[in-house]
Amino acid sequence: MSASPIAVRRRPGAAAALLTLLALGACVDLAPTYRRPASPVPATLPTTGPEGPATAVAAANPAWREVFIDPRLRSVIERALAGNRDLRLAVANVAAARAQYAVERAGQFPRLAATASAVYGQTPSGVLSGTGAQTGVHNERLYDLGAGVSAWQLDLFGKLRNASRASLEAYFATRQARDAARVTLIGAVATDWLTLGSDRALLAIATETRSSGEASLALTRVRFDAGVASALDVAQAETAAQQARADVARLTTQVAVDRNALDLVVGSPVGDELLPGDIDDPGVVLANLPAGLPSRVLLSRPDVAEAEDQLKGASASIGAARAAFFPDISLTGSGGVTSLALSTLLRSASETWTLAPTVTQPIFDFGANRGNLAAARAQRDAALARYEKAIQTAFREVADSLARRATIDEELEAQQALTDAAARAYALADARYRRGTDSYLTALVAQRTLYAARQSLTAAKLARAVNLAALYASLGGGLN
Repeated sequence: MSASPIAVRRRPGAAAALLTLLALGACVDLAPTYRRPASPVPATLPTTGPEGPATAVAAANPAWREVFIDPRLRSVIERALAGNRDLRLAVANVAAARAQYAVERAGQFPRLAATASAVYGQTPSGVLSGTGAQTGVHNERLYDLGAGVSAWQLDLFGKLRNASRASLEAYFATRQARDAARVTLIGAVATDWLTLGSDRALLAIATETRSSGEASLALTRVRFDAGVASALDVAQAETAAQQARADVARLTTQVAVDRNALDLVVGSPVGDELLPGDIDDPGVVLANLPAGLPSRVLLSRPDVAEAEDQLKGASASIGAARAAFFPDISLTGSGGVTSLALSTLLRSASETWTLAPTVTQPIFDFGANRGNLAAARAQRDAALARYEKAIQTAFREVADSLARRATIDEELEAQQALTDAAARAYALADARYRRGTDSYLTALVAQRTLYAARQSLTAAKLARAVNLAALYASLGGGLN
């Protein structure tokens, strides 16, 4: 460089002094030592039932392909992982956070710039001699080649280092947020896919009931024309048929809405070959959890890990705020060669170098540094509260899923027995009505009971399948 604030002679100890300053900067860290806070939840998760489970999973967060085994559902999930726009946004946030960390980290290192210049000029000889006589001209040439560092801050108290660490933890947090979005997306796709299958099953039940009701209405009208059935029987039969007809129209709309929701979460239309037939299709499987599983498995949940990374970043920000109370030391230096002629530019006699240290010590800032430190501490306390709340939320979600899982099989078994009994009752009542030994009201009540029982059985099957998907997500899920 041609311009420099201070010109000094070369001294062999300058490099050693610089290395000493760097070593001092690496030794001071004003950030509080991070220790993982104690979990504000019981040490173990609830058991899956009063008598304990029959089998155990190999890991608390199995890979999603081990949980969702239906090939159609797997294909839909893979398409969602590639096309969901919310997940793409999360991936973009990770890239932005990583770039920001690179910017913060670069501030810890000197920025080296190379320069090359040439100056040409002409001055009257009389001006140089002071006589004023115009006897000739003096041609000037100056060539300069060098490299230098401009205002490199020595991080003696860890201000830049902790700012970089906070940025790094923010980057880690966005990666965990991306993973949390992936787990949530997988659970949402499975739930929407299963809900579509359930509503398709309900539509099939309603369609079958409508056909049965229309057949009963036609038979009742024939019996009425023959003087065997009453007008009340006809009205009751028509009521049952019209109710089923209305349910078919409503469920047809609901199936279309379910399919639109699935297309949205996947990010593209899902073909008919990938849709579930009904809720009885195999869709998910998950082994029971071992009794007394430690609650520390929740720490692997992406949202909990995200909150902890944010807490670590907040602790590092305290170190940066503390360092602001101490002097800032920056160095500006350059070295190169300068000559009046290109032929002598690279000779050793043309070497030049400069070094300009600057020390800035805050004296009066009207409480700005104290305010920044107080804000950093408050943000750390807020991050701690969010971290503990994330653990508590995770514990409750798992506990709720386990509580539902403990009783859903018994409920499903009872609902299946109820449906079987209702089917037998309706068959007997319908046969008695057709033989003329009983009124249509008995057959109608039995038909409505069977219709409601089949709907409840379908809802219980959906609840069981969704519970398994929710348990996968609440345990943090596996992303492989």
